[in-house]
Amino acid sequence: MTKKINLTLFLVLLSVTAVAQKKILFVMSAAKELQLKNGKVYKETGVFLNEFFMTYKNISQLGYEIDFATPNGVKSSIDKESLNKKYWKNKPDLLLEAQLFVRDNEKFNKPETLEYALENVTQYSGIIIPGGQGLMVDLINDWKIPELLKTNFKNKKVIGLICHAPALILSIPKEENPFIGYKVNSVTGLEELFIENFVMKGKPENRKIAQQLKKMGLKHKKGSPAANFAIRDRELITSQNPYSNQAFIKLYSEALKEYELKNTLK
Repeated sequence: MTKKINLTLFLVLLSVTAVAQKKILFVMSAAKELQLKNGKVYKETGVFLNEFFMTYKNISQLGYEIDFATPNGVKSSIDKESLNKKYWKNKPDLLLEAQLFVRDNEKFNKPETLEYALENVTQYSGIIIPGGQGLMVDLINDWKIPELLKTNFKNKKVIGLICHAPALILSIPKEENPFIGYKVNSVTGLEELFIENFVMKGKPENRKIAQQLKKMGLKHKKGSPAANFAIRDRELITSQNPYSNQAFIKLYSEALKEYELKNTLK
């Protein structure tokens, strides 16, 4: 009888542990401005809202608890361009839901720090870094980002980098970069030109992400401009632009299922 009770208790504790570990960390920029080469400043930049919120919504529906982490635990700003209805597939209700989330969600408004993210890698099944110009200001220059990517890689977590976020791979020195040789996708040169000419009205210092990734030794693949395009190579999922949410979510969700299955069987 005692053995039966102990076995039941063990199974209950195992179940509770499995549920507790079913978490995803969104690593977000907290930058609000981007300096351009022409001396102008692109204001109200930050995280691209639909790249973040549509992914958040879908991953939440899979049963994952989601935390947020930013530099110094500062609330993320939202890129003003991402409020344009063309990125929301004529779903104004979804845009409104996203705006209310940003205004009211407690975790979004009080994110963890990147130090916390580094110290707690093991409690998450994976990380997701949404795109937007903001990350080209703060995350790409923060020493904790390459450490976070390498640590997640080492622990075989599922890593999702959206649009501009694959540029963060470049923050890892080539001699210690675990993603060398991986297939990767990102915002394309043509899409960068569109953003520079019609959205920001100027070029930032750090650009031509696709070329830089190729030079680093990654195999950059691309879809058509504004295509719904993403790539998975083992635990790394990368996508191209604000129109690529469906492709990204599909691949990331599949990778999560495989991750959970492997860890359940251990």
